[in-house]
Amino acid sequence: MVDVLVVTSKETDASEILTVASKVGESVALAYGDECDKIAKYFKKVYKLPSDDVESIFNGIKQLYDSNKPKLVIGVTSKNLKDAFSRLAGIYDMPFSTDVYDVEVTENGVSFKRGFLSGRAIMTEEAGYPSILLLAPRKTQKSEGKENGSIEELSISAPSKMVVKERKEKAKGGVNIESAKLIVSVGRGFKNKDDIKLAFDLADIIGAQIGCSRPIAADLKWLSEDHWVGLSGKKVTPKLYVAVGISGAPQHLAGITDAKIVVAINNDKTAPIFKNADYGVIADLYQFIPIFANKLKEKMKK
Repeated sequence: MVDVLVVTSKETDASEILTVASKVGESVALAYGDECDKIAKYFKKVYKLPSDDVESIFNGIKQLYDSNKPKLVIGVTSKNLKDAFSRLAGIYDMPFSTDVYDVEVTENGVSFKRGFLSGRAIMTEEAGYPSILLLAPRKTQKSEGKENGSIEELSISAPSKMVVKERKEKAKGGVNIESAKLIVSVGRGFKNKDDIKLAFDLADIIGAQIGCSRPIAADLKWLSEDHWVGLSGKKVTPKLYVAVGISGAPQHLAGITDAKIVVAINNDKTAPIFKNADYGVIADLYQFIPIFANKLKEKMKK
């Protein structure tokens, strides 16, 4: 009997999911493409999806759920899995929770923690079996994979309601902001697109990735969406987060709650970002950043 159905994606760290799955019992995994080879060391049985669009993921999950009736269906929180998992939860009227961590397992169900109020508060919840969980990335201890699992092509029996006629890779800025250890993030304090070069220069000096607030990516299109940090963008966990010209709206703060050190640079002393920063600099970024960058360069030469 299968107790856990694990669904993985390119953003998934299978070692984190294994930590939770192993607490429940026997598990199988559903994956796509080259990911199957990577996660076969974590699970005895891996089913390979023919495609990674939402419709195929949902049909694959439903097919394996119907045949195995697992206690848990779990994955790591992502846009596509939220869509596919919510459909399954709706059909079978199952409890469904996203961005969970600290999962504990009992005979009758699971308990876990998750944030609310844009991540500024934490609640503990419980759910019985069967349940659907999406784990918060990088908040679960990793487990070592010791399996040499078999891979089986999954033939999707459910007819697709959509026909994929063409696939185009979404334009990206070549960054993986979610795994960055150091981030310099830009906001509406910058008056022109060309001016954000100041932040890029600072990031180059300390070896950081560039992030941004919602208006920079969504409204002005100065940077691509893979730089966007916030509730609707990426949640980040860097050792250092430097917010330059960012006021600190709740949606943005929700994306940096797990940053170890936050440094805020803003000319408005009443900006909310200062209440959520470890260090604050009240200054005109156009004057401060060049001086700060030169001081860093001098330090690194010594």
